[in-house]
Amino acid sequence: MFLTVLLCRNRIPGRQWIGKHRRPRSVSFHGKQNTIRRLEMEAENHYWLSTPFLTAAQEFGHAAARRAAAFQAIKAAGEAKFPQHRLLVDQLSHLSVTKKWS
Repeated sequence: MFLTVLLCRNRIPGRQWIGKHRRPRSVSFHGKQNTIRRLEMEAENHYWLSTPFLTAAQEFGHAAARRAAAFQAIKAAGEAKFPQHRLLVDQLSHLSVTKKWS
C-alpha cells in the first residue's frame, strides 16, 4: 500500500477540476487579454459614472413628461382593442319612433 502511494502520489483525488484539492487551471494568453479588456471597460464605466451630467436637482423629475406620454400611448393602445361603448339609448331608440309629445 505504501509503495502504491509513493508511486502515485501526484494524483489529484476526486474530480480534478472541482473541490478543495483541484487541479489549477493554466493561465492562457487569451485569458489574460480578456481579463485586461474587461478591467479597462470597467475603468471606463467607473470614469463615466463618477462624473454625472446632471445634478441631483436637475435629475429629479426630468423624465416625468416623457413617462406620462408613454403611459398614455400604452393606455390608448390597450383601449383600442376593445369595442366602443354601447349606450342603452342607441339600443332602444327604434322603440319610441311613433311616440308624440304634446
